[in-house]
Amino acid sequence: MSLQEIRSNTVLVARRQDIELHTADGLTLVGELALPLERDPVATLVTLHPLPTHGGFMDSHVYKKAANRLPALADVAVLRFNTRGTSSPRGTSDGAFDSADGERFDVAAALEFAEFHESPALTNRWLVGWSFGTDLTLMHGLDPSIEGAILLSPPLRWSQPEHLAAWAESHKPVTALVPELDDNLRPDEARERFAAIPQADVIGVDGAKHLWVGEKYVRRVLDEIVRIVAPSKLPEGGLPTEVDASLVVEG
Repeated sequence: MSLQEIRSNTVLVARRQDIELHTADGLTLVGELALPLERDPVATLVTLHPLPTHGGFMDSHVYKKAANRLPALADVAVLRFNTRGTSSPRGTSDGAFDSADGERFDVAAALEFAEFHESPALTNRWLVGWSFGTDLTLMHGLDPSIEGAILLSPPLRWSQPEHLAAWAESHKPVTALVPELDDNLRPDEARERFAAIPQADVIGVDGAKHLWVGEKYVRRVLDEIVRIVAPSKLPEGGLPTEVDASLVVEG
């Protein structure tokens, strides 16, 4: 067996499908679904990207690396898409940025797609928001079809107390990964504000910044995600940093 290190640009084997989401207000959103190559997924991530007016899109690096790695390393499916008016190499979604209001239809369309997808069924569905995507998660993502929420660098910019109260009442698990050096909300303040959700677990990540730049921090995020959604798939010590070369598509 020839081992190859997983680097920043490594892409591992998966079934990758271009998808379209159709919103209740008549828009078509473009995205991708990455599935394990030969098995049904044990969990599904429905991802909501950072602020598109500041460069966020479905290929924001943590999500792209999740899609490139997790189907092969943990049998986890990753659904990524561009919210309304957002562009990436995959294409441009219809509509225009709407400051977390009209995006409620985008979140609903993604959840509906995941819930009713067949061959394979996308079971054990979790919302994963990053930055602006955490506000979309808290505001619009509380749905019976999901198991819980994972929040990366939550700014709590658009989210209101009533949104936190609704999550508290739901008793669904919420985990917030908060960078020590975040520009918006740092761990101590995050713990105070997320106290409104008694079941919320706020995890401060030493040395990390809002954008999770650096392979060390990406790996920490992916390890935490797998620990939450598919704990049986997380080896002691974290996800592999090397794989058999036959699993590498590129990089």
